[in-house]
Amino acid sequence: MNYDLIIIGSGPGGYVAAIRASQLGLKTAIVERSELGGICLNWGCIPTKSLLKSAQVLEYAKHASDYGINVNETSPDFAKVVARSRAVAEGMSKGVQFLLKKNKVEIINGTAKLLGNNQVQVVISDGNIQTYSATNIILATGARSRELSNLKQNGKRIIGYREALTLSNLPKSMVVVGSGAIGSELAYFYNAMGTKVTIVEFMPNIVPLEDEEVSKQLARSFKKDGIEILLESNVTGVDFENEMCKVNIETKKGNQTIEAEIVLSSVGITPNLENIGIEELGIELENGKIKVDDYYSTNIQGIYAIGDIVHGQALAHVASAEGIICVEKIAGKNPLPLNYNNVPSCVYATPEVASIGITEKQAIDKGYEIKIGKFPYSASGKASAAGNKDGFVKLIFDAKYGELLGAHLIGLNVTEMIAELVVAKNLETTGHELIKSIHPHPTMSEAIMEAAAAAYGEVIHL
Repeated sequence: MNYDLIIIGSGPGGYVAAIRASQLGLKTAIVERSELGGICLNWGCIPTKSLLKSAQVLEYAKHASDYGINVNETSPDFAKVVARSRAVAEGMSKGVQFLLKKNKVEIINGTAKLLGNNQVQVVISDGNIQTYSATNIILATGARSRELSNLKQNGKRIIGYREALTLSNLPKSMVVVGSGAIGSELAYFYNAMGTKVTIVEFMPNIVPLEDEEVSKQLARSFKKDGIEILLESNVTGVDFENEMCKVNIETKKGNQTIEAEIVLSSVGITPNLENIGIEELGIELENGKIKVDDYYSTNIQGIYAIGDIVHGQALAHVASAEGIICVEKIAGKNPLPLNYNNVPSCVYATPEVASIGITEKQAIDKGYEIKIGKFPYSASGKASAAGNKDGFVKLIFDAKYGELLGAHLIGLNVTEMIAELVVAKNLETTGHELIKSIHPHPTMSEAIMEAAAAAYGEVIHL
């Protein structure tokens, strides 16, 4: 069978690229060895948000009396929480199947490998081998949980994010190694469920890629909720004794050992590049990922790569955007290259974290003269009414031209609010334009207008 395009991997990069390719008139097939939707829909973005929603509901129930509501029981049914998460993921995966079929994309179930000469070999689940050819091939194979040599995952006591989504019983204690988005979200979830959680972070702050003020605010909120945080610390090994993990940790204050039922390793991801034929074809790598140009072409004509296996942020929405740009270029369109400096980053714990652009430190290091505006949720009427005043909006502007350089938000609903600032930055909106753009009252989004006003000495509600 011959196609205009074959895509290997059906995550948010692959399936979005497939649908867009079909819209553009390309005869398209997508190869998937597991569930449609990839890690994001089945073992990442979607099921974790379901778990986090359950945690949020539980937190509301625990504090219902603060809102004048009497609730008698607030204990979680952990099995039902997990079951709901799996049901949500399964529903989304079926939705992807519907969209692919609606757009006449052929779905090939099996494990793919590049053969060269525009051919793809697929080992079907029953062991049969089929060979397909395509004028263009996109690799969208995603990534998996990264393993440390001294923290080997065994799927039972030392686990990755995948196992963390489907534990059969709620652990009484857990050590979370790494505090990026995955680590912070799961630390919040398990703590809310009633697990004693300790975060071990190698860097000086949790969520270390975020602005320092945001990191410190999230740490304060976590500690207030009972999460222990060890910064500038490193797990040197884990011993097992009586069904418990003895986690050996090297800290700035000396070595210590923490006992926990479960150790969750969330120290990043590893691209899925093995056994897909890139070595045999001589596809060039750079820093452990496939080297591509602005339109995701590799050094081999007709072969492209997107998502977690190429440079750029390993985020679902980045993979989707890359997929669209890639297929539009293949189809003869003239898409603009992706601006990686205007990609929103989100952490869906409570409080939420969202950001775009550069941090305050990065702006100073780059030599910008800056204006900074900050508006706390404690001054927001909507945040007070919602009963959640932890957080703030921080905006960084170029003092010379008024350009928005970075936006760093923490608090309720900020993962929804960040999109306004993505659009604003894309349109090269200035601080004064944000100030003069009326925001509805009362809303959390008013904090964006007020933060811009604070940068220029015009803030009203501070």
